[in-house]
Amino acid sequence: MPEYFVVRGTVEPGDQRGRELGFPTANIALRDQDGSLGDGVWAGWIGRPDGTRLPAAISVGRRPTYYGADGYRLLEAHVLDFSGDLYGETLVVWLGSHLRAQEKYNSAEDLITALKNDIAAAGQWTSEHPAASLPEPGESGLGEVRRVAG
Repeated sequence: MPEYFVVRGTVEPGDQRGRELGFPTANIALRDQDGSLGDGVWAGWIGRPDGTRLPAAISVGRRPTYYGADGYRLLEAHVLDFSGDLYGETLVVWLGSHLRAQEKYNSAEDLITALKNDIAAAGQWTSEHPAASLPEPGESGLGEVRRVAG
């Protein structure tokens, strides 16, 4: 039975860097700044208030390419094949498969290449782990990370 990390949070405006790179993200502030949920890139799902669940490639961490070790820990979900506006929505995010650790890249081009690979891997994982199989997220405070059995 798979386990998921689940985070509920309201989408906040960011610095628009993902959009500039061609990969817009829904940004959710994390209460956990110490890292009990390991930093990295994950495959998972987001749940919208209307019940819609969408596949996503999700980054958790301090964004080392741009902020080094000093950045604020943030969850950034790039929703696959989505082009709407999620600002102000409270989402549930299921992190299902840890794809890789966060890395600092030497250039935007190197980061874009990695993001394309992450999106492909997240698409593969979510196709093998459909939204209908996700566990109920339960209740939690905004920005709290919870472990939930599938």
